[in-house]
Amino acid sequence: MGEATIRDVARRAEVSVASVSRALNGLNNVRGETRERIVAAAKELGYVPHAGARSLSLARTRAIGVVLPDLHGEFFSECVRGMDREARRRGYLLLLSNMHDDSEQAAVALRAMRGRVDGLLVMAPHITLESLERALPAALPAVLINAPGEVTSRPSLRLDNRAGAEAMVRHLLANGYRHIVHIAGPEGNVDARERLQGFRDALAELAPDMPVRIITGDFNEETGEAAARDILESDAPCDAVFAANDMMAIGCLHTLRQAGKRVPEDIAVAGFDDVPLARYLALTTIEVRIAEIGARAVSRLIDMLEGKGPGAPIELHEPHLIARATTVARAGVSAHG
Repeated sequence: MGEATIRDVARRAEVSVASVSRALNGLNNVRGETRERIVAAAKELGYVPHAGARSLSLARTRAIGVVLPDLHGEFFSECVRGMDREARRRGYLLLLSNMHDDSEQAAVALRAMRGRVDGLLVMAPHITLESLERALPAALPAVLINAPGEVTSRPSLRLDNRAGAEAMVRHLLANGYRHIVHIAGPEGNVDARERLQGFRDALAELAPDMPVRIITGDFNEETGEAAARDILESDAPCDAVFAANDMMAIGCLHTLRQAGKRVPEDIAVAGFDDVPLARYLALTTIEVRIAEIGARAVSRLIDMLEGKGPGAPIELHEPHLIARATTVARAGVSAHG
Protein backbone atom coordinates (compact mmCIF):
# COMPACT_ATOMS: atom_id res chain seq x y z
CA MET A 1 0.00 0.00 0.00
CA GLY A 2 1.28 3.49 -0.91
CA GLU A 3 1.79 6.39 1.44
CA ALA A 4 -1.44 7.58 3.10
CA THR A 5 -2.92 10.81 1.72
CA ILE A 6 -5.04 13.52 3.28
CA ARG A 7 -8.03 11.99 1.47
CA ASP A 8 -7.42 8.64 3.19
CA VAL A 9 -7.49 10.41 6.56
CA ALA A 10 -10.73 12.20 5.63
CA ARG A 11 -12.38 8.88 4.67
CA ARG A 12 -11.22 7.11 7.87
CA ALA A 13 -12.38 10.00 10.11
CA GLU A 14 -15.61 10.44 8.07
CA VAL A 15 -15.04 14.17 7.56
CA SER A 16 -14.24 16.44 4.61
CA VAL A 17 -10.70 16.95 3.33
CA ALA A 18 -11.08 20.62 4.33
CA SER A 19 -11.77 19.59 7.96
CA VAL A 20 -8.65 17.42 7.99
CA SER A 21 -6.61 20.30 6.60
CA ARG A 22 -7.95 22.75 9.19
CA ALA A 23 -7.42 20.33 12.08
CA LEU A 24 -3.86 19.43 11.10
CA ASN A 25 -3.00 23.08 10.43
CA GLY A 26 -3.91 23.90 14.03
CA LEU A 27 -6.83 26.17 13.11
CA ASN A 28 -9.42 26.64 15.83
CA ASN A 29 -12.59 26.29 13.73
CA VAL A 30 -12.77 22.50 14.18
CA ARG A 31 -14.71 20.94 17.09
CA GLY A 32 -12.53 19.23 19.69
CA GLU A 33 -14.15 15.80 19.23
CA THR A 34 -13.75 16.04 15.42
CA ARG A 35 -10.12 17.09 15.78
CA GLU A 36 -9.40 14.05 18.02
CA ARG A 37 -11.00 11.72 15.48
CA ILE A 38 -8.90 13.23 12.66
CA VAL A 39 -5.65 13.01 14.66
CA ALA A 40 -6.42 9.39 15.59
CA ALA A 41 -7.13 8.50 11.93
CA ALA A 42 -3.90 10.18 10.81
CA LYS A 43 -1.92 8.16 13.39
CA GLU A 44 -3.57 4.85 12.41
CA LEU A 45 -2.77 5.44 8.74
CA GLY A 46 0.72 6.79 9.39
CA TYR A 47 -0.15 10.05 7.62
CA VAL A 48 2.44 12.76 8.28
CA PRO A 49 1.53 16.29 7.11
CA HIS A 50 4.55 18.10 5.70
CA ALA A 51 6.08 20.14 8.54
CA GLY A 52 2.72 19.92 10.33
CA ALA A 53 1.06 22.24 7.85
CA ARG A 54 -1.11 21.44 4.87
CA SER A 55 -3.39 23.23 2.53
CA LEU A 56 -5.54 21.12 0.21
CA SER A 57 -2.65 20.53 -2.19
CA LEU A 58 -0.39 17.64 -1.28
CA ALA A 59 3.00 19.24 -1.97
CA ARG A 60 4.22 22.16 0.11
CA THR A 61 5.07 25.27 -1.84
CA ARG A 62 7.01 27.05 0.92
CA ALA A 63 5.38 30.20 -0.44
CA ILE A 64 3.17 32.72 1.36
CA GLY A 65 0.52 34.69 -0.48
CA VAL A 66 0.37 38.41 0.39
CA VAL A 67 -2.72 40.33 -0.70
CA LEU A 68 -2.57 44.11 -0.18
CA PRO A 69 -4.88 47.00 -1.11
CA ASP A 70 -2.06 48.56 -3.13
CA LEU A 71 1.60 47.98 -3.93
CA HIS A 72 2.38 51.67 -4.49
CA GLY A 73 3.86 53.97 -1.87
CA GLU A 74 6.22 53.87 1.07
CA PHE A 75 3.76 52.30 3.53
CA PHE A 76 3.26 49.15 1.47
CA SER A 77 6.91 48.88 0.43
CA GLU A 78 7.94 49.05 4.11
CA CYS A 79 5.34 46.45 5.07
CA VAL A 80 6.52 44.08 2.33
CA ARG A 81 10.17 44.70 3.28
CA GLY A 82 9.43 43.45 6.81
CA MET A 83 7.46 40.47 5.50
CA ASP A 84 10.19 39.51 3.05
CA ARG A 85 12.94 39.73 5.67
CA GLU A 86 11.12 37.34 8.04
CA ALA A 87 9.96 35.00 5.25
CA ARG A 88 13.49 34.61 3.90
CA ARG A 89 14.84 34.06 7.40
CA ARG A 90 12.44 31.13 7.80
CA GLY A 91 12.84 29.70 4.32
CA TYR A 92 9.71 30.97 2.57
CA LEU A 93 9.03 33.07 -0.52
CA LEU A 94 6.33 35.73 -0.94
CA LEU A 95 3.79 35.91 -3.77
CA LEU A 96 2.27 39.40 -3.96
CA SER A 97 -1.11 40.45 -5.28
CA ASN A 98 -3.01 43.74 -5.36
CA MET A 99 -6.75 43.97 -4.63
CA HIS A 100 -7.15 47.74 -5.17
CA ASP A 101 -10.34 49.17 -3.59
CA ASP A 102 -12.59 46.43 -4.85
CA SER A 103 -14.09 43.48 -2.95
CA GLU A 104 -14.57 41.58 -6.25
CA GLN A 105 -10.90 42.05 -7.07
CA ALA A 106 -10.07 40.87 -3.54
CA ALA A 107 -12.00 37.64 -4.14
CA VAL A 108 -10.19 37.11 -7.47
CA ALA A 109 -6.78 37.76 -5.89
CA LEU A 110 -7.46 35.38 -2.99
CA ARG A 111 -8.83 32.61 -5.23
CA ALA A 112 -5.77 32.91 -7.47
CA MET A 113 -3.54 32.02 -4.49
CA ARG A 114 -5.15 28.60 -3.92
CA GLY A 115 -2.77 25.75 -4.68
CA ARG A 116 0.15 28.16 -5.09
CA VAL A 117 0.80 29.01 -1.43
CA ASP A 118 0.77 27.37 1.99
CA GLY A 119 -0.93 30.33 3.71
CA LEU A 120 -2.11 33.90 3.29
CA LEU A 121 -1.39 37.34 4.72
CA VAL A 122 -4.23 39.72 3.92
CA MET A 123 -4.44 43.47 4.52
CA ALA A 124 -7.95 44.64 3.61
CA PRO A 125 -8.93 47.67 5.71
CA HIS A 126 -11.24 48.95 2.97
CA ILE A 127 -13.68 46.10 2.30
CA THR A 128 -16.46 44.76 4.53
CA LEU A 129 -15.83 41.95 6.96
CA GLU A 130 -18.53 39.84 5.26
CA SER A 131 -16.91 40.27 1.83
CA LEU A 132 -13.50 39.38 3.24
CA GLU A 133 -14.67 36.25 5.05
CA ARG A 134 -16.57 35.12 1.96
CA ALA A 135 -13.48 35.61 -0.23
CA LEU A 136 -10.96 33.82 2.03
CA PRO A 137 -10.37 30.19 0.92
CA ALA A 138 -11.67 28.08 3.84
CA ALA A 139 -8.82 25.56 3.86
CA LEU A 140 -5.92 28.03 3.66
CA PRO A 141 -4.43 29.29 6.93
CA ALA A 142 -4.49 33.09 6.98
CA VAL A 143 -3.41 36.00 9.17
CA LEU A 144 -5.22 39.32 8.68
CA ILE A 145 -3.64 42.76 9.12
CA ASN A 146 -5.88 45.72 10.06
CA ALA A 147 -8.99 43.84 9.00
CA PRO A 148 -12.35 45.62 9.03
CA GLY A 149 -14.21 44.93 12.28
CA GLU A 150 -13.45 42.41 14.99
CA VAL A 151 -12.47 39.23 13.16
CA THR A 152 -12.55 36.11 15.32
CA SER A 153 -12.48 33.45 12.59
CA ARG A 154 -8.81 34.14 11.72
CA PRO A 155 -5.90 35.47 13.79
CA SER A 156 -5.28 39.15 13.14
CA LEU A 157 -2.90 42.01 13.86
CA ARG A 158 -4.47 45.39 14.50
CA LEU A 159 -3.06 48.85 15.02
CA ASP A 160 -4.49 51.01 17.81
CA ASN A 161 -5.32 53.87 15.43
CA ARG A 162 -7.47 55.75 17.95
CA ALA A 163 -4.70 55.85 20.53
CA GLY A 164 -2.28 57.18 17.89
CA ALA A 165 -4.64 59.96 16.80
CA GLU A 166 -5.38 60.91 20.41
CA ALA A 167 -1.63 61.12 21.15
CA MET A 168 -1.16 63.49 18.22
CA VAL A 169 -4.02 65.78 19.32
CA ARG A 170 -2.56 65.90 22.84
CA HIS A 171 0.85 66.82 21.41
CA LEU A 172 -0.52 69.62 19.22
CA LEU A 173 -2.64 71.10 22.02
CA ALA A 174 0.26 70.90 24.48
CA ASN A 175 2.45 72.79 22.00
CA GLY A 176 -0.03 75.65 21.78
CA TYR A 177 -1.98 74.85 18.58
CA ARG A 178 -5.67 75.74 18.81
CA HIS A 179 -7.11 75.49 15.28
CA ILE A 180 -6.34 71.94 14.11
CA VAL A 181 -7.61 70.66 10.76
CA HIS A 182 -7.72 66.90 10.21
CA ILE A 183 -7.17 65.53 6.70
CA ALA A 184 -9.04 62.23 6.93
CA GLY A 185 -8.42 59.13 4.84
CA PRO A 186 -11.04 57.48 2.59
CA GLU A 187 -14.39 56.97 4.32
CA GLY A 188 -14.60 53.24 3.62
CA ASN A 189 -11.21 52.48 5.18
CA VAL A 190 -11.17 51.16 8.77
CA ASP A 191 -7.80 52.79 9.60
CA ALA A 192 -9.06 56.17 8.38
CA ARG A 193 -12.31 55.81 10.35
CA GLU A 194 -10.50 54.92 13.58
CA ARG A 195 -7.99 57.77 13.21
CA LEU A 196 -10.82 60.23 12.58
CA GLN A 197 -12.69 58.91 15.63
CA GLY A 198 -9.56 59.25 17.76
CA PHE A 199 -9.19 62.86 16.56
CA ARG A 200 -12.84 63.65 17.39
CA ASP A 201 -12.71 61.91 20.79
CA ALA A 202 -9.51 63.69 21.83
CA LEU A 203 -10.84 67.12 20.86
CA ALA A 204 -14.15 66.43 22.66
CA GLU A 205 -12.25 65.50 25.82
CA LEU A 206 -9.37 67.99 25.78
CA ALA A 207 -10.70 71.01 23.87
CA PRO A 208 -14.50 70.76 23.74
CA ASP A 209 -14.86 74.38 22.57
CA MET A 210 -12.54 73.91 19.61
CA PRO A 211 -14.32 73.58 16.23
CA VAL A 212 -13.89 70.17 14.57
CA ARG A 213 -12.77 70.71 11.00
CA ILE A 214 -12.36 67.73 8.66
CA ILE A 215 -11.17 67.60 5.05
CA THR A 216 -11.59 64.19 3.39
CA GLY A 217 -8.64 62.76 1.48
CA ASP A 218 -7.67 59.39 0.00
CA PHE A 219 -4.23 58.69 1.58
CA ASN A 220 -2.39 60.06 -1.51
CA GLU A 221 -0.15 63.14 -1.74
CA GLU A 222 -2.51 64.86 -4.18
CA THR A 223 -5.34 65.08 -1.64
CA GLY A 224 -2.89 66.52 0.89
CA GLU A 225 -2.01 69.19 -1.67
CA ALA A 226 -5.71 69.87 -2.35
CA ALA A 227 -6.43 70.10 1.39
CA ALA A 228 -3.64 72.66 1.78
CA ARG A 229 -5.15 74.76 -1.01
CA ASP A 230 -8.56 74.58 0.75
CA ILE A 231 -6.96 75.73 4.02
CA LEU A 232 -5.13 78.61 2.30
CA GLU A 233 -8.30 79.78 0.52
CA SER A 234 -10.53 79.54 3.60
CA ASP A 235 -11.21 82.35 6.05
CA ALA A 236 -11.42 79.82 8.91
CA PRO A 237 -8.34 79.97 11.17
CA CYS A 238 -5.87 77.06 10.98
CA ASP A 239 -2.58 76.81 12.84
CA ALA A 240 -2.02 73.03 12.57
CA VAL A 241 -2.82 70.20 10.17
CA PHE A 242 -2.97 66.57 11.28
CA ALA A 243 -3.18 64.25 8.27
CA ALA A 244 -4.34 60.64 8.63
CA ASN A 245 -1.20 59.41 6.89
CA ASP A 246 2.26 60.72 6.04
CA MET A 247 1.75 60.91 2.29
CA MET A 248 -1.14 63.38 2.65
CA ALA A 249 0.90 65.30 5.24
CA ILE A 250 3.83 65.49 2.80
CA GLY A 251 1.57 66.75 0.00
CA CYS A 252 0.14 69.37 2.38
CA LEU A 253 3.60 70.39 3.60
CA HIS A 254 4.85 70.88 0.04
CA THR A 255 1.89 73.07 -1.00
CA LEU A 256 2.04 75.22 2.15
CA ARG A 257 5.74 75.91 1.60
CA GLN A 258 5.18 76.61 -2.10
CA ALA A 259 2.62 79.23 -1.01
CA GLY A 260 5.22 80.90 1.22
CA LYS A 261 3.90 79.58 4.55
CA ARG A 262 6.47 78.81 7.23
CA VAL A 263 6.11 75.39 8.86
CA PRO A 264 5.58 75.30 11.79
CA GLU A 265 5.65 79.05 12.57
CA ASP A 266 2.53 79.76 10.44
CA ILE A 267 1.01 76.28 10.25
CA ALA A 268 2.25 73.06 11.88
CA VAL A 269 1.94 69.78 9.95
CA ALA A 270 1.79 66.22 11.29
CA GLY A 271 1.13 62.79 9.77
CA PHE A 272 0.63 59.14 10.72
CA ASP A 273 2.71 55.99 9.85
CA ASP A 274 6.35 57.22 10.00
CA VAL A 275 7.29 56.18 6.48
CA PRO A 276 11.06 56.50 5.83
CA LEU A 277 10.64 59.82 3.99
CA ALA A 278 9.05 61.42 7.09
CA ARG A 279 12.39 61.39 8.92
CA TYR A 280 14.15 63.24 6.11
CA LEU A 281 11.43 65.90 6.00
CA ALA A 282 11.52 66.29 9.81
CA LEU A 283 7.78 65.47 9.85
CA THR A 284 6.10 64.89 13.20
CA THR A 285 4.13 61.67 12.93
CA ILE A 286 2.81 58.55 14.62
CA GLU A 287 5.26 55.67 14.31
CA VAL A 288 3.58 52.33 13.63
CA ARG A 289 6.76 50.33 12.85
CA ILE A 290 5.33 49.14 9.55
CA ALA A 291 8.12 46.70 8.71
CA GLU A 292 7.84 45.11 12.16
CA ILE A 293 4.10 44.54 11.72
CA GLY A 294 4.79 42.88 8.36
CA ALA A 295 7.48 40.66 9.90
CA ARG A 296 5.25 39.77 12.86
CA ALA A 297 2.38 38.78 10.54
CA VAL A 298 4.72 36.43 8.65
CA SER A 299 6.04 34.97 11.90
CA ARG A 300 2.52 34.22 13.17
CA LEU A 301 1.50 32.60 9.90
CA ILE A 302 4.60 30.39 9.67
CA ASP A 303 4.11 29.35 13.32
CA MET A 304 0.61 28.20 12.32
CA LEU A 305 1.94 26.39 9.25
CA GLU A 306 4.50 24.61 11.41
CA GLY A 307 1.88 23.42 13.89
CA LYS A 308 2.42 25.91 16.72
CA GLY A 309 -1.19 27.13 16.78
CA PRO A 310 -2.64 30.52 15.87
CA GLY A 311 -1.96 32.30 19.20
CA ALA A 312 -4.18 35.13 20.40
CA PRO A 313 -7.09 35.90 18.04
CA ILE A 314 -6.28 39.63 17.96
CA GLU A 315 -2.83 41.13 18.57
CA LEU A 316 -3.03 44.90 19.14
CA HIS A 317 0.00 47.05 18.27
CA GLU A 318 0.46 50.36 20.06
CA PRO A 319 1.75 53.26 17.93
CA HIS A 320 4.08 55.97 19.28
CA LEU A 321 4.36 59.71 18.74
CA ILE A 322 7.54 60.92 17.00
CA ALA A 323 7.85 64.70 17.51
CA ARG A 324 10.00 66.48 14.92
CA ALA A 325 10.51 70.00 13.59
CA THR A 326 7.13 70.46 11.83
CA THR A 327 5.24 70.85 15.15
CA VAL A 328 7.62 72.59 17.55
CA ALA A 329 5.96 74.53 20.37
CA ARG A 330 4.51 77.92 19.56
CA ALA A 331 6.26 81.00 20.93
CA GLY A 332 5.71 81.31 24.66
CA VAL A 333 4.65 77.65 25.08
CA SER A 334 6.88 75.11 26.83
CA ALA A 335 7.49 72.17 24.48
CA HIS A 336 5.69 68.93 25.23
CA GLY A 337 5.99 65.50 23.57
